[in-house]
Order: sequence, then C-alpha cells, then structure tokens
Amino acid sequence: MYNSKAYSVASATSPFAHTTITRRDPTEQDVQIEILFCGICHSDLHQARNEWKDVMPTVYPCIPGHEIVGRVTKVGAAVTKFKPGDIAAVGCMVDSDGTCPECRAGLEQFCSNFTLTYNFPDKHLGGVTYGGYSDSIVVDQRFVLRVPANLNLAGAAPLLCAGITTYSPMRHWGVTKGKKVGVVGLGGLGHMGVKFAHAFGAHVVVFTTSPSKKDDAFRLGADEVVISRNADEMQKHAGSFDFILDAVAAEHDINAFINLLGRDGNLTMVGAPDKPLPVAVFGLIFKRRSFSGSPIGSIAETQEMLDFCGQHNITSDVEVIPIQKVDEAYERLIKSDVKYRFSIDMASLKSE
Repeated sequence: MYNSKAYSVASATSPFAHTTITRRDPTEQDVQIEILFCGICHSDLHQARNEWKDVMPTVYPCIPGHEIVGRVTKVGAAVTKFKPGDIAAVGCMVDSDGTCPECRAGLEQFCSNFTLTYNFPDKHLGGVTYGGYSDSIVVDQRFVLRVPANLNLAGAAPLLCAGITTYSPMRHWGVTKGKKVGVVGLGGLGHMGVKFAHAFGAHVVVFTTSPSKKDDAFRLGADEVVISRNADEMQKHAGSFDFILDAVAAEHDINAFINLLGRDGNLTMVGAPDKPLPVAVFGLIFKRRSFSGSPIGSIAETQEMLDFCGQHNITSDVEVIPIQKVDEAYERLIKSDVKYRFSIDMASLKSE
C-alpha cells in the first residue's frame, strides 16, 4: 500500500479539504496511474452532498471523481495493454464480476455486481472506493482505457462520463448520416450530444429555453435551434425526428418532445429528474414511438468512443480549475455557470 494526496468531504455540508488516503499496490492485473486531470460531473455534487441518500447513500469521507485522465506509472506482471508512460483513462466503473450474462455480453455497465469508481465497496482494502480527486489511482487493466494522442487531456477527461453517456444511446438507436436528431438541453451532457450527432452526420436540432445559447449551439454543430417555450417553433417539427436525446435533469413536459418523434422514433433520457415525468401513452402508441433511458456504455464502447473522438478531434468544452476551487465550482455548477464542464488540473494538488 502507498499514500496518495486527495481532496475529500467529511459530511454532506462540509467543504472539500486536503487529505491523505491509502491506495493498494498494483496486483499482477493492475495499472497504477498518476492522475493529470479529472472532470467534475453533476453526480459528484449529488454524491458529495448525499442527495442520493435514498438510493446510493454517501459514505464519508467521500472522494468523488470518475472522469479521469492520467499517465501510467506502474503495471502488474500480467498487464499487457499498458506500459509506464502511456496516457490512460478511467471512467465510472473499476470492476465487475465478469461472469454474469451482462459481463459475458460485454455490457459491464449493466452488471449487478459492478464496482463504481467511488463510494462503492472496495474489495481490496475494505471501506469504499475513492475517486479521481486525487493524485493517483490503481485500477484493473480491464477497466483502463487508451486516450488518443491528439486529444487535449483536460478536455478529454469529461469524455469518460459526459462523452460516453451521450455517445452510447446514439450508437444504440442508430444515429447516422441522414437522420434527424434532437438534443434537449445545452449543458454538460447536451453539448457533447450535439458534437457527436454532428460528427455522425445527422441533421441536429437543439432545444433550449435560453435564446442566449443559440450562437453556442450553432458553434457546437447544430443545424437548427428551437426555443422550446415557443409553441409555434415546436409545432413546425411535429412528427419529424428519428431520435431525441433529452439531457434535462429538471422537471419538464416530456410529452412535448415525444410528439416531435416520427414513426418508430425514440426519445432517450440521459438527464435524471428527481421526480417522475408523466407520459401520455397515446403519444407513444399511435406512431410506435419509444421512450427509454440510458446510462454509460461498456468498456469496449467507451474505447470506441475515445477512438472516434480521436478521429474527429472531439473533446468537451472545459474550464480548467485548480483543485482548491472545487467548492466554488460546485456552487457554479448549481447555477449552470460553466461552459460546459469543469476539469481539475491535478498538478495543483502537488502544492498541498
């Protein structure tokens, strides 16, 4: 075991503070990574403040972070995929049972016994796993990913959650050239959805409640922008979409968007409102529309996504911050005061 510098919260109301944690020495299958950048996901905030206490209560101290990019410093004797000096990444999962039907199908994200990167039981050291708000991490090579050399690392970090969360459902529902795709909400997830849909060759329509976001939507790759509060603008697109990605986590009228789908169109939720959204079933029945949700993708699909990003030079739009400003970043995140993700420069942790 060895010591690692980190930033943690001691309770739901505590500010982040410097701490020292214990990491396991690499086993024969493990990769040890010096963390260079870690993205801030809204789920980090929910977890740090125990806002998911009914489904995923937080164990303190909590060290969030599952959008990790870094440099390999050490590998176990059986590791074949990585060597010291490689640039590597870790996302939301660090283990699964490997034997269930989901794992055997290469869909580890649906494994009932997976291990999340933080706040999940740690089978190696006991207690819970600690995430990427730290200077290093040790992960089984099966859950470590390669980062294309041409990508900016600060912008690549959020690809490990925001990227794969939006890429996976688009691949699943067949977003390709010639499809008409809607993206609801232009935030951390939505802006990645626009970039991917554009890169897939789709006709991309952004739905936003904020007229001020129009220019940015076009810059990111949108072909059209609709102000969703304008009934006339919405009606112009009725029954015309092949796929809509909904990245809004607040309560909203989901039926207004379901009615924009064409026959066999799909609307997938990646935003997670904390209250149920009423669905008018006839809106689904008459055009055989479907309404679904999607989490992250598998490890193989995440690698596919990273390679796709390398080919198309896609990264997240980020504001790089030192780790000492995490609390401030959380407050700004609540106000949607970031375009479009925060990425923590872990070099700032060395001064602690």
